[in-house]
Order: sequence, then C-alpha cells, then structure tokens
Amino acid sequence: MWKTVLVLFLMISSLPSFSQKVDKIIVIKDKETNLPIEDATVTIVKTRQNLLSNKDGIVSFELTGASNIQIRHSSYLGITVRSVMLKDDSTVIYLRSNVNDLEEIVVTKKHPQKILASLIENSKKQLTIPGRLKVYSREFFKLNGKYSYYNDGLMNFQLMDKSKKAKTVLLVEQNRSKSLIEEEISADLLGYNLNDIMENYYNFKYLNLLLTASAKKEYDFVIKVYSKNKEYNLISAVPIDKAEGLLDDFSIIYDPKKKIILEVSSFVSPIVLSKIKEKTSNGSKNINKSSFKTIYKIQNSDYYLLSSKEEIGFEKIDKNHTKDIEVRNYFLTTNFSTQHYEYKDTEVYKDKTLYNKTDVILTDYWNDSGLTATAEEMKS
Repeated sequence: MWKTVLVLFLMISSLPSFSQKVDKIIVIKDKETNLPIEDATVTIVKTRQNLLSNKDGIVSFELTGASNIQIRHSSYLGITVRSVMLKDDSTVIYLRSNVNDLEEIVVTKKHPQKILASLIENSKKQLTIPGRLKVYSREFFKLNGKYSYYNDGLMNFQLMDKSKKAKTVLLVEQNRSKSLIEEEISADLLGYNLNDIMENYYNFKYLNLLLTASAKKEYDFVIKVYSKNKEYNLISAVPIDKAEGLLDDFSIIYDPKKKIILEVSSFVSPIVLSKIKEKTSNGSKNINKSSFKTIYKIQNSDYYLLSSKEEIGFEKIDKNHTKDIEVRNYFLTTNFSTQHYEYKDTEVYKDKTLYNKTDVILTDYWNDSGLTATAEEMKS
C-alpha cells in the first residue's frame, strides 16, 4: 500500500508544474535599425506587473503560468505577445517606429503654454488617488569617473489624498546600500529625497518653469503630431538662441482626447551648456549633464506614475581641487493598487534617502524589480 502511494507521489512530482516559475528574457529592438529600445513598458497582464527595458533593451522577469504580455512605447506601435511564444533563453521582439514620418505642426488658437497649464491641472485631477504604488528604486553614483556608491530599495508609497502636496506615506520593505570606495560618502552623492518625490511627480513640479511669464520669451513652444501616431500630441519647448541660463529642452507627450500627460522628458543641450560661464569659487558647481524623464500609465481606469529616470553630472569646486560627480536615479512602479495597506506609525520611513537606513534583505528583490541592470551596471 505505502509503496504504491510512494510510486504515485514520485510520478506526480516528476510532472511539470503549471504554476512553476520560469525565468524569461526579452530583448526589445527597433525593426528598422536593429538598435535596442530603452524605456519600453512591458506589462504581464495576468499579474499586472510592470517592467521597463533598460539601455540595452533588455527585460528579465519570472513568469508563473501563461499570460499575455503587452509591450508599449510612445514612439513605437505597441504589440501583445503570448508568453508561450517566448524562448527558453531569450527572445528578441521588434517594434515598428510610428514617429519616423513627417511631423505635422498643430495650429491652435491658444498658446501652447496655456494648453500645457490646462493639461497639468487636468492630469493632477485625473491621477488615481488614493492609491498604492509598489516601487523599486535604484541609484548609482560616480566620483571622478568611477562608481563609488550604490543603493536600491523596494518600498510602498500610499497616496492619501488630492491635496496640493499629494500627501504620501512611505514604508520601506527591503533595501541595501554599498560603498565601492574607501572614502567617506559626501552629501553630494545623495539622490532622491523620498519625502517629497511623489509630491513632485504628482504635481508635475518639473514643468513649473514652462508656466512662468518669462518662459514665453525664453522658449519656442510648438505642438506636433505624427501622421502615423495621432493618438498622442507632443508639446516641444526649446530655449531660443538668445535665452540665458541653464534651460532644458522639454518634450511633453499627452493624450489630446483625455487631456492627460503621458510622458515628460527634458535635458540640457550641449549648446546651452557651452553658454554657461564656468564658476570658480569654493563650493560652487558646474553642471555638465542633466536629464529627466517620467512616464505615466493608464491601466483600465487607473492613471498613475509608472517610472522616472534622472541623471545629473557636475564638477564641484572644493578648495584646491575639483570633484567630478554623477548621480543616476531610477524609479519604477512594479505594481499599482487602490487598496489601502495597514501600517503602524513606527513603520513609516521619514528620512530623505536610504543612505542612513540599515540594510534589510529578505529576498532577492532586485531580480523581480522589473528593471534589469545593464552589463555596465552589473560590473559596478
């Protein structure tokens, strides 16, 4: 009797399990150029997990059972694939560009600045609050060209109400930090201020510069649309030749029907940087690189922050020598829910960064983060 049961158990346990987790890798490339596509959004429909392709176009994840997988990017035609079509090692998926045709200028009665102001107000109203964002955060720091410090964390942001400050409560699930140099980490190598980061994103703080009266004189505003991609409009705001100061080039992609912002990106062009007078006084900073990008996602009836990426590089004048510093930050909402989570006041994280928090590692959470490290980042 027991031998029969044992044989049956061994036979059953040897069969493949339909709930078994399987590691998958997708490489997303441009159909025409064969180049990797960065910032493509990948959603596992079954679990609603969000992932983002890295600079190499790579997305890696664990899959439990069959599911549709949606792949989207604002500059490409989106596609949906079945997980059963993915190969055991890695699968290359090609996307077709929808912005490689001629741009069409959208003529409007209102100045694009007024349209942008209206978009910001409507987007703030439409963002789903209350809501909970399960976020993976990753930060890289370079000192004089070498990786010097790294941290990442898995945390929950509970958005409480639609006040002007978009009040949030932060709980850190897991985190780790690693110093790669013997020198003491300075305050210059600290990135995100976790206390106000969601307030900034949910109030579109980075666009405030474009709403000022002086912006009309300093920026050339244009609204564009591509003939193959009329689902989205693009507001371009580029500093005019005579403009002075450290002004970014802005691109704002929005849905003209729903009147909500889907993507914001900006960078300081080499032309602008070349006009900036170099500072020499002790403690001053000379910016040599600055870029920013946020992506907002519409998922069913929910509208929320999906990801952000910020990068800044500067030279700091420090007494008789200088320091070259680079900070690169990533933020990815792996899951969004309108469900409220229970917490104690003592569990709320109130510090500005993860730097001072003791490491808490319960799982290999970075492997399920939805943001795969590049080969360069892995070396650090």
